[in-house]
Amino acid sequence: MHAYNRLPGSGHNSPSSPPSSPSLRSPGLRHSRSKPNRLSQPPVTLAQRLSYLILSLLLKRQGLFLFAPLLYISAMVFLMGTVSFDVVPVIKHRSAVGSVYRTPQLYGRLKAEIHADNSSMDAISTIWKHPKGGEWRPCTKKSSGGLPESNGYIYVEANGGLNQQRTSVCNAVAVAGYLNATLLIPNFHFHSIWRDPSKFKEIYDESYFISMLENDVRVVDSIPGYLMERFDRNMTNVLNFKVKAWAPIQYYKDVVLPRLLEEKVIRISPFANRLSFDAPPAVQRLRCLANYEALRFSNPILSLGESLVAKMKARSANNSGKYISVHLRFEEDMVAFSCCVYGGGTKEDEDMKAARERGWKGKFTKPGRVIRPGANRLNGKCPLTPLEVGLMLRGMGFDKSTSIYLASGKIYDSERHMAPLLEMFPLLQTKEMLASEEELAPYQNFSSRMAAIDYTVCLHSEVFVTTQGGNFPHFLLGHRRYLYGGHSKTIKPDKRKLALLLDNPNIGWKSFKRQMLSMRAHSDSKGVEMKRPSDSIYSFPCPNCMCRVNKTEDSRSTSVT
Repeated sequence: MHAYNRLPGSGHNSPSSPPSSPSLRSPGLRHSRSKPNRLSQPPVTLAQRLSYLILSLLLKRQGLFLFAPLLYISAMVFLMGTVSFDVVPVIKHRSAVGSVYRTPQLYGRLKAEIHADNSSMDAISTIWKHPKGGEWRPCTKKSSGGLPESNGYIYVEANGGLNQQRTSVCNAVAVAGYLNATLLIPNFHFHSIWRDPSKFKEIYDESYFISMLENDVRVVDSIPGYLMERFDRNMTNVLNFKVKAWAPIQYYKDVVLPRLLEEKVIRISPFANRLSFDAPPAVQRLRCLANYEALRFSNPILSLGESLVAKMKARSANNSGKYISVHLRFEEDMVAFSCCVYGGGTKEDEDMKAARERGWKGKFTKPGRVIRPGANRLNGKCPLTPLEVGLMLRGMGFDKSTSIYLASGKIYDSERHMAPLLEMFPLLQTKEMLASEEELAPYQNFSSRMAAIDYTVCLHSEVFVTTQGGNFPHFLLGHRRYLYGGHSKTIKPDKRKLALLLDNPNIGWKSFKRQMLSMRAHSDSKGVEMKRPSDSIYSFPCPNCMCRVNKTEDSRSTSVT
């Protein structure tokens, strides 16, 4: 294929040759009889002649174009050989803003201003002043009629931690009610991470649970002996359904019910998240009834939890008994799983590698697995440190007189990380600080029971702060909406935005505070939200578990729209 010549010639453009010239004329070219124009005249100056000669040669010898890259590379190699690498500047890579944990440096720079700022001492009494979505009230009603004859017994094994097990229990109630089956008290599966062998009755009030559901779902603590004889009194011999995650309720009717009628006893293990969020109103009502009314912590846990609530209110007398609760996920296993870096140097790196191998053998060392701490931080996936929580809350207007209840496990490297938070909020308390050793002794080695105590104290706080997500805050979010007129009274920080602000070397305290107040207002506006089809009813009880109060009537009326 030939390159087209776009230079004007003797009246015709030839695709294979340069314009005609007295000195550079191909023997095969025909002479033109037309009058030559000015551009076809031979070049006059030496530079023009040289340029013309090179251009003509290249167009005639198009193969030279193939060597052009080689000529270019050769020239570059030659030039590089003449440069001393001792003088080549080294360009340092700069990490993206927000990708590195520099919060301690920010705190050091702003510390004096933070402790001198007493401009928002009424923050806890003025929060939640702009709810949107109206006022709601619980309207989950128990049935008053009797139940038809049971179609059989359902036994489920609830896996996970406290609140994942709670999901299993509520879903099991809904499935049993829908199939007109009798539910055996769920068995709590022992988990390798939570390592809590607690049974249902050691965490929840079993007799209360059974009585609250008696008109809607039969619940028993054992299966009749004559039925179990068919299975050699061994539950592992019972037919086990492997139900896929988020199965629709119709699956239970079409697939599970026929076998239930045939076998009279069936087992579903594991059972966490085995029922779709989107379900008919009758099924949702049973979920609401189980979660918000029937599940009550056992008397020992409830008594201790309520005692700690009373102590927190007493310590918050200067704020009318109102306190903040913070769910802080900064335990060693959480930090290790997040693959984030917090400035702890070699020791932190070794601790995290050991924790990952201990909890998730080989998961983080598979070939090709790349850990990107900076990307995790920018994407808001890093657990907030105690210092970051403290800066955020001070920025939101809560001063050092604010009482805080900290719900957490053992904080990683607590001496280093907790010091600045305690400096900003000296009235901070934990269950270990509020309760005596004797009071906590029965729960110390049981993670689910300890979490149940935290759950109770967080449930009754004026403000709940969630920092990392998970089942614990999701259940609290919904439970608080159920108790507080549809408003969750929960602060959910934008961790992507926080990462950028905390890594900004030029931000001042007033600017940071303005951003935090905006974040607080956003949490307020999102306090009342309606459940969408894909949402969990345990986080969004409106409108399935609650009814909107009719504002057009007398405020004392309980009528609903």
